[in-house]
Parts: sequence; C-alpha cells; structure tokens
Amino acid sequence: MRRSYTLLLRPTGKQAATLTQCLEDHRVLYNAALEHRRTAYRKAGVTVRYGDQSGELKHIRADDPAGQGRWSFSSQQATLRRLDKAFAAFFRRVKAGQKPGFPRFKGRGWFDTVEWPKDGDGCRWDSQPEHPTATFVRLQGVGHVRVHQHRPVLGRVKTISIKREGSRWYVVLSCDDVPAQTLPAAGAVVGLDMGVASLVTTSDGEHVANPRHLHASADRLAAAQQALARKKRGSKRRRKAAARVGALHAKVRRQRLDGAHKAALALVRDYGVIVHEDLRIANMTRSAVGTIEAPGRNVAQKSGLNRSILDAGWGVFLTVLAHKAESAGRELVAVNPANTSRTCARCGHCAKENRVTQAEFACMACGHTAHADVNAAVNILRAGLALREAAGAA
Repeated sequence: MRRSYTLLLRPTGKQAATLTQCLEDHRVLYNAALEHRRTAYRKAGVTVRYGDQSGELKHIRADDPAGQGRWSFSSQQATLRRLDKAFAAFFRRVKAGQKPGFPRFKGRGWFDTVEWPKDGDGCRWDSQPEHPTATFVRLQGVGHVRVHQHRPVLGRVKTISIKREGSRWYVVLSCDDVPAQTLPAAGAVVGLDMGVASLVTTSDGEHVANPRHLHASADRLAAAQQALARKKRGSKRRRKAAARVGALHAKVRRQRLDGAHKAALALVRDYGVIVHEDLRIANMTRSAVGTIEAPGRNVAQKSGLNRSILDAGWGVFLTVLAHKAESAGRELVAVNPANTSRTCARCGHCAKENRVTQAEFACMACGHTAHADVNAAVNILRAGLALREAAGAA
C-alpha cells in the first residue's frame, strides 16, 4: 500500500533562508506560466499546455543560472504539472456546470510546497546513512538538511516534498510498497455516532471526549486577531502579528490531529468491524445567512453549531480512522445516518418526539429510554451489519 510520512525538518538559519528562496522561485515560475497561458489565449487564441512550457524550462534556466537554474529541473516540472492540474480541474468544473474557479496567481504566503517527483532526481532521502544519530535529506541547491525522524519510514520512497507551515519546515515522503501492519483478529463489532458533546459515542455505551481545542484557544486567538487588525498593512509588525495568528491555528490543528490518531487507534485495536455515519460535513456546515431576498433564520445559532462541528474535527477523525483500519486489516462500513437519532433501537418506532433532549431518548411507543447518542450508535451498528450482510449475499 501507499503511505505518506510527514517529518519535521531542522534546517540551519542559512538553509531556512535558502528553502524560502526556493519556494519563492517556484512561486514566480508558477505565476509566469499562468500568465503565459492567459496571454497566449487572450491575444492569439492559442492553448498552451504542459509540454510546451516544460520544453521552455531549459531556456529559462539558462537565462537565469543563479536563480531558476540552481533548482532541480524535475521539481520545476512538478510545479508546471501543478498548474496543469489546476487548469484540468477548472475545465472539469466548467463541463460539470459547477462554479469554475479559474486558476489564480499565487501571492506571497500562498505557495508553501515544492515537490521532487523521484527520489534521487534532485533530492535524496537519508542522504548520509553513515551518520550514527541523525537522518538527513539532500535537496539540490540547499544541501543536506537534518530531519527529526520520530518514526521509521517503511516501503520505498517515491516522491519527496518540502512544506512550510509558519516558521516550521516539513518533509513529506510518499512511499510505495508499505507493508500493512495487521493487528490480531478481533471479533467485536461497534457502531459510532459522531457528536459535539462527545466526539464519538459507541454502541457499547462509551464516550470519547471532545477536547474542543479551538474553543480552548479562543481567547488567545481573539487577542491575536485584534492585534493583527490594528497593524498597518504591509508593515513588518503586521507580518509578525499574522505569523502569531497562524501559529495558534497550526497548534490547534496539530492538537486535533493528535487526538484523532489516539481515538482511532483505540477503536481499531478493540474492534474488527467498525460502522460509522456517512456524513456530508460540507453540507452540514453550510452557512445559514441566505440572500437579501431570502435571508436565513437562526443565523447566529447555526453559526455556533457550524463552529462546534468543525472544532470537533469529524472529517479529520474519519480520515485517520479509514487509514488505520486499512493498515490494521479492519473492516470499515459507512451507513446513511438519516433518522438514526429518532428511531428506537428496541422497537424501531421513528418519530422526532422520541428525542426528548440532546442527551435523552425516550420512545413514545414502547417507553424505551437510553442515552440519545448510544441509541443512535446501536441503530448505526444495526444498519451497517445489515448492509454488510446484503453485500456478502450479493
């Protein structure tokens, strides 16, 4: 199977400055290639493709040996492919009748990744294997950069990417032929109900706490954003204030990801079949503002609910759970969540009156009472097992 590993880089001050210049030169190349395509089509009706621009790279590098010429040719080709993919996605959306979203020029701070498509072509993972205590990655034009390797890298390194997040640098390794780390067989099955009060409630009655990392950092974020709003645009102080806001958001993201990994790992270790809701999170968190002609209702309440759902990180958790289940040899089943919170797990009666409060379920037909989320998780498990049995019979 294919896996990606994200590892922290420890560049020296000089290497960090060189990496920043590498990103800047690739951003300039991306914008120049975009302008080339726009101008050619607008003035001559000519469609410029990746092959045309890739063929011109050698002339660009020859004319600017101290700039574009010092970086890896293959990494620059990857940047041009990135633009080509953006145009392909644009035309696909036009054809499908969706909002097109024409490719945009990348401003400073909006181009933070450079990719090397092949290990050994302008880059080399573990470039100093003789070093007894440290791991290095070699990048053309930068040198040997130290890597904080907190976990072993398995499989064969396919591509190498460098990514900047605030003041931190990461190397992202995409590896092929990664062996599956199958866990011992577990016959237990479980249904999961996603929530805001608890991140996950299982059909066995267990509740995984929702840490609400964004809510915990709300005061510091508000102060940092207010300080940012007072700074003059384009000033050095504004850049520092923006970096502070970005660092706080990055910390929340890392905390949320760490919690998702721990919760998913505990479930994968204990259960062989895991059934969860097939949630459409983008639709669930859509704004309720509406339009001038048809304004929305309960906008403030819906905004607060959206913030709580996104703070819980349902999408992050389900993505991590899917990866861990695949690696461990567990079975993951997604079911339609419609009416699972209104249906009695004992008699099957479905009515909105059954949900007395957010946490209390009381069936109006048979009198069955339970925690509302546990009742929903049992219904989810039952639906998943029925779907699994039907798929096996087919």
